[in-house]
Amino acid sequence: MMNASPTHTARRSQLLAAGAATVTVVLWASAFVSIRSAGAEYSPGALALGRLLAGALTLGVICLVRREGLPPRSAWRGIAISGVLWFGFYMVALNWGEQQVDAGTAALVVNIGPILIALLGARFLGDAMPPRLLAGMAVSFAGAVTVGLSMSGGGGSSLLGVVLCLLAAVGYAAGVVAQKPALGRASVLQVTTFGCLVGAVVCLPFAGQLVQEAADAPVSATLNMVYLGVFPTALAFTTWAYALSRTTASRMGATTYAVPALVVLMSWVALGEVPGLLTLAGGLLCLAGVAVSRSRTRKAAAPGAVPEPRPERAAGPSA
Repeated sequence: MMNASPTHTARRSQLLAAGAATVTVVLWASAFVSIRSAGAEYSPGALALGRLLAGALTLGVICLVRREGLPPRSAWRGIAISGVLWFGFYMVALNWGEQQVDAGTAALVVNIGPILIALLGARFLGDAMPPRLLAGMAVSFAGAVTVGLSMSGGGGSSLLGVVLCLLAAVGYAAGVVAQKPALGRASVLQVTTFGCLVGAVVCLPFAGQLVQEAADAPVSATLNMVYLGVFPTALAFTTWAYALSRTTASRMGATTYAVPALVVLMSWVALGEVPGLLTLAGGLLCLAGVAVSRSRTRKAAAPGAVPEPRPERAAGPSA
């Protein structure tokens, strides 16, 4: 009774990874609602810096309590690249892009990110691209296109906004692929904390704007910014890293296609934005594609598709 069977251990690891991915997707979807609210009072760089400072502070306290220490030198390259491109550049570009284009166009352009992750993962990480994953991504992307077109306001897009959202998607994809190897050398909490800290350092040029805008912004906008830092950043990026350490970058990227569907639902509940039938259909397609991409054949688990946790570093903050 004391020793769990390898099958039970693997199953438990898969369930924990799936739960972590679910937490990530839900919190990242909620971030779109908060960004829309806080972005009315804070400029893109200031909002990104405030969010990252709140996230780094939260994660730093947890690291001190857990006595995590510094990551090993071998992990710093991946941490630094993901910190610059994902935590820093992506957040500023996305915040700026969403001020230039409507939400539907932004969601549509940013959702090329999972496709880029799959391509980069196959090229640099050797990730497999099984037919189910490709089929699921195709279905989800069709759903994202449907959601984007249904939510787009005619004439509301600018070329600058589209380019910014495209750059955000590239930064996101490259950051994820860079983060994956670091998770084999450092703990989940170390990779997330120091990636967030690197992102905050990159955004320090916006410190003056943050101080000035925080003095004039209503409390609700500032609370939204703090929420973005504590939950969609500190918590969700940690649960993302936990799940990523237990699966491939391609499969995790495909999971984020559930975000547009959840954004539609949350906007309906929180903002009273009633979705049309086309939007709902697109959301259902997104979810269906994620289900297909996450499914597996009934045969033996594909070698390398879901690598076993590394004993020395697998625990992360949830152990």
